[in-house]
Amino acid sequence: MSTETAEKAIKVKDSEAFLSKRRKKLITDPLVDDNPITIQVLGICSALAVTTQMQPTLVMALSVVFVIVMSNLTISLLRNKIPGRVRIIVQLAVVATLVTLVNEVLKAFAYDMYKELSVFVGLIITNCIVMGRLEAFALGNKPYDSILDGFGSALGYSWIILTVAFFRELWGSGAVFGVPVFDYVSGLFGDDFQLATNGLMVSPVGAFIILGLLIWVQRSKTGYVEH
Repeated sequence: MSTETAEKAIKVKDSEAFLSKRRKKLITDPLVDDNPITIQVLGICSALAVTTQMQPTLVMALSVVFVIVMSNLTISLLRNKIPGRVRIIVQLAVVATLVTLVNEVLKAFAYDMYKELSVFVGLIITNCIVMGRLEAFALGNKPYDSILDGFGSALGYSWIILTVAFFRELWGSGAVFGVPVFDYVSGLFGDDFQLATNGLMVSPVGAFIILGLLIWVQRSKTGYVEH
């Protein structure tokens, strides 16, 4: 008695590309179309408070990138083990641990920057951008996607505050990263020529003006309308 064997083709589902179109959008969407500051209107406090100079703003931006990415990764890894009724407490504990680590690193290696930013770095714990990404994304998605989502949101936050800081330091102090740009430009035109700074730019009002202009330009370009 003969037996017939049938070969069955087993279809293996293709794994998603390392940077597929969907994953690229996790990074690119927060830069413009879904920016956490200009569209979601989150993280405004630090955007106004730490942006008088480029150097502390850059340190703040790097701190937020580290905290958001690592907290997204941690919560995503633990998402199936966190009871729903205590998830906020767990998220706060993770973020607070990472913020403390950032504070200690600044205290050890950049003490002057630590004294300048310690209060604002501490406020990252309650930053709506961080908690929002944990609650809306990391709790329901895999670690790699959560890393990309956190990185995209952090970049969207960072380029806005760095842009605000650039114009505030340039127009308010005549410098960029402490380099006296206005003095250098004025020297090119002789002693009688002097570029004047605007004291309004070093106040919170200046930050509001520049941030408002950024929001206006970005929303005009994307066509976003608040409902």
